[in-house]
Amino acid sequence: MSRRHRAEKREINPDPKFGDLVVTKFMNAIMYDGKKSTAETIVYGAFDSVQNKSRQDAIAVFHQALDNIAPHVEVRSRRVGGATYQVPVDVRPERRQALAIRWLIGAARNRNETTMVDRLSAELLDASNNRGTAVKKREDTHRMAEANRAFSHYRW
Repeated sequence: MSRRHRAEKREINPDPKFGDLVVTKFMNAIMYDGKKSTAETIVYGAFDSVQNKSRQDAIAVFHQALDNIAPHVEVRSRRVGGATYQVPVDVRPERRQALAIRWLIGAARNRNETTMVDRLSAELLDASNNRGTAVKKREDTHRMAEANRAFSHYRW
């Protein structure tokens, strides 16, 4: 990490089908080895599957799922006088989105369905209904922050 100046944010283009920047970020996070077309196939296939199963707009379900997964507070380690405390801090909006995307993809990859399209669509539906592994991860993060609220005066 450079100490001279902050790394500049790269400009990303909205995805071709829906024109949504968040979907592009999601696709880039799913992508392995620069295979963007494969990631597009997975994401769009999952969106079609969600649309067929839920009879709702797939983008609306996707954004609802991300909102349900995104954490509001998290714990950060802070050393004070030889002891390490888990200090609860608020999460910046960009980090909230990045964590939600990362947790959603991780939860989808750990599911038992046969194809990634099925896994992703099932996890999206679960997350939009406040169920599933990714939502549980958010709940665990909030529970940890609540348990360590006594150390919040160490916030920096």
